[in-house]
Amino acid sequence: MLLSLGLALWLGILTSISPCPLATNIAAISFIGRQVESTRHVLISGLLYTLGRMFAYVAIGAIVVAGILSIPGTADFLQNYLNKFLGPVLIIIGLVLLNVITAAWMGSFGLGKAQSFGERHGIWGAGLLGIIFALSFCPVSAALFFGSLIPLAVGVGSVIVYPSIYGIGTGLPVIIFAFIIAFSAGAVGRAYDKLRLFEKWARRVTGAVFILVGIYYTITYTFGATF
Repeated sequence: MLLSLGLALWLGILTSISPCPLATNIAAISFIGRQVESTRHVLISGLLYTLGRMFAYVAIGAIVVAGILSIPGTADFLQNYLNKFLGPVLIIIGLVLLNVITAAWMGSFGLGKAQSFGERHGIWGAGLLGIIFALSFCPVSAALFFGSLIPLAVGVGSVIVYPSIYGIGTGLPVIIFAFIIAFSAGAVGRAYDKLRLFEKWARRVTGAVFILVGIYYTITYTFGATF
């Protein structure tokens, strides 16, 4: 249980620091940083942004997971066939994380327009940005959310908890940067450089692990081979 919850959190963190979602988070940090004169507003904005992302992922995840689980015979189907499909899915997700597979047709929401939209709603605009940016899926975030988190949530029958943990993970870097902005604005650049380096290796390691696990699941469950 704790391991799967940790995996959901890690998937969210990895999503947030992957190139495309990271761009939206930087836009959010820029929006939050405009209120740097008020420590309280910076921290509240970071929290509202994370809650907005969490709300969006919970809403999507709940609809998808509840819809799947409500179909008669789903439990038996998942028990018999989920592992057979999971292997190839994990391999594909791993290839996406390693940039072997790309999907240029999946773009993100216009960052400038989204920021302008958020500014018109004051401090609550941070929460609205969180919702908007969460819905702007790109290849990596779509693969991690629909390809990894949803099967994980379906497998344990979780409609709310796992999407919530994932949402917290996607907003966690913004909360960290909000604290940095609030108490040490000069450290933002150094923290960002370290985050990009961490993302580079974290994505590669996770992608490699997904491929290895996917190969194992494919050999064991899809083709029925035994070791």
